[in-house]
Amino acid sequence: MIFLKYVMLLILFVLANVIGRILSQKYVYRLEELNEIKSFLNIFKTKIRFTCDTIPEIFQEFAEKTKKNLGKMFFRANEKMSTKTAGQAWESALDESKAELNLKEEDLNVMKMLAKMLGNTDLEGQISQIEITEKFLDTQIKQAKEEKDKNQKLYQKLGTTIGLGIVILLI
Repeated sequence: MIFLKYVMLLILFVLANVIGRILSQKYVYRLEELNEIKSFLNIFKTKIRFTCDTIPEIFQEFAEKTKKNLGKMFFRANEKMSTKTAGQAWESALDESKAELNLKEEDLNVMKMLAKMLGNTDLEGQISQIEITEKFLDTQIKQAKEEKDKNQKLYQKLGTTIGLGIVILLI
């Protein structure tokens, strides 16, 4: 009986640690997604400037190349471009992908800025809008790094501390 009690306490301790690590990973995933979006914008700008690819073709290519959640967002935007403008499709895809992504609302708002001019202006107008979005995204990336550095360790230690507290209370 006592052996079973200690096994259950060990399981509770491990579970609290796992929950702390899962919560801390959200900060890592947010930073990865922001960096991937910035990379997309850089490639998108280059493709618009130097190739004859259309926006739906570029989005389709990114949908196939990017990780699952971001890939789904680009795929949705590409699908919606058959009935909507590029800007409307992009904004709609961002709204639908909110729950799947680890991005904050302010990150999504930065990305929605791109929708205002996407496909509505000439080449230079679109490129300048992408560059403006990249600058705002740099700020979000810096903020995400700071939050990751601060909160990742916090949640990991908090999981360990809560797990240890539960074990001590139940002994």
